[in-house]
Amino acid sequence: MSSKNHAWQKAAAGAVALALVAGAAARAASSPSMAAAPAPDPALLARAFKILQAAPLIDGHNDVPWYFREHAQNHLAKIDLRGDTSKLDPPMNTDIARLRRGGLGGQFWSVYVPVETPGADAVQATLEQIDVVHRLVEQYPDVFEIARSAADIERIHQAGRIASLIGMEGGHSIHNSLAALRMLYLAGARYMTITHAANTDWADSATAAPQHGGLTRFGEEVVHEMNRLGMLVDLSHVAPETMKKAIATSAAPVIFSHSSCRALVDYPRNVPDDVLRLLPANHGVVMVTFVEPFDSAEVGAWNAQSAAEEARLKTLHPEDAERVKREAEAWRSAHPAPRATIAQVADHVEHVRALAGVDNIGIGSDFDGMPTQPLGLESVAQYPALFAELLRRGWSDADLAKVAGGNLLRVLREAETVAARLQKERPASDALIQELDHTPTEGAKPAAN
Repeated sequence: MSSKNHAWQKAAAGAVALALVAGAAARAASSPSMAAAPAPDPALLARAFKILQAAPLIDGHNDVPWYFREHAQNHLAKIDLRGDTSKLDPPMNTDIARLRRGGLGGQFWSVYVPVETPGADAVQATLEQIDVVHRLVEQYPDVFEIARSAADIERIHQAGRIASLIGMEGGHSIHNSLAALRMLYLAGARYMTITHAANTDWADSATAAPQHGGLTRFGEEVVHEMNRLGMLVDLSHVAPETMKKAIATSAAPVIFSHSSCRALVDYPRNVPDDVLRLLPANHGVVMVTFVEPFDSAEVGAWNAQSAAEEARLKTLHPEDAERVKREAEAWRSAHPAPRATIAQVADHVEHVRALAGVDNIGIGSDFDGMPTQPLGLESVAQYPALFAELLRRGWSDADLAKVAGGNLLRVLREAETVAARLQKERPASDALIQELDHTPTEGAKPAAN
């Protein structure tokens, strides 16, 4: 490690506690719901930051590339990550100064495209998002470096940069093509979320009516080919039956890149207890997320009430969108939204430990992919506050190093070992969905009955 980097780490370890305590005090003063919350212990914050510097801290999911697409049309010059991006409209959770204060060592940047993106357009859009990640790394070479392996992450972290990995969010990104999957892997993708908000032609989503009983035969072949490549199988967003079938099918550990626990909050995107109990044998990891309705039952209930009220207003005033908007805003003003807390996020971390074990936990924030964040976890600067809360609860430094990044590094290494073995045993799969699942070729008319 360079002397320059060592000096930065030594100075940052002391400064981060002061910065985080000051931020917590400001939030407490401005928010009645935070007024009674104790400020984080500076000693625990400094200890947490030291753990994250050594671990390294690897976040499973951040949507900065989508922010660039949605708000800057992928023009990188329009957003300066060296500046204070909290001042943008809408504000970002991520910039370089706050990444440094948060002690981040590695990031899976999500290359999400909407499930409505048709066919081959989804592949193109995914490649464009991957291009954004590569260009961001080129634009800030002193901060980021592309990582393609566990060894890369450790090397990049030791050099004082943030290891940048790519995660595809949704199996629609490959357009039912194993060849596309392989080329996206070569472009840098190191996990793929099997579905997003809708079913694919071969896997069931958590937020859609089931069609496939989890995975089709082609879906199983996708998992096999991901194993052969060394691409992590991500089960966030998928239905419980898909989770179980993918775990049974996969020869390598799976991940949940940004999910929490269904026993604590009955939200479709969370992981049920019976699935958590499968992870020790699989060696997989749940990367607990900061998405408020996933972590707080109160937030989830308020969201449902707000949606129901808006639906009621649309029924009453189907031709008056402005009135619906005005009255919905009035309802929200009269019924302020509750907020999730660091304590609730920590509860999910502890629930994974209770059901699966300390070797099966990670962190997957979903920063810049959610409209609000838990109090005290508003940006990438606040990771140490969560670890300080776990320290306060009696967690050891060694166990928190596993949660921060040690477990994810092990998963990557195991996936790499499996891939090396499978590549010796079999060639790339040339299977087609219409052959395995007996579906018509795209563009062909189904046979008449």
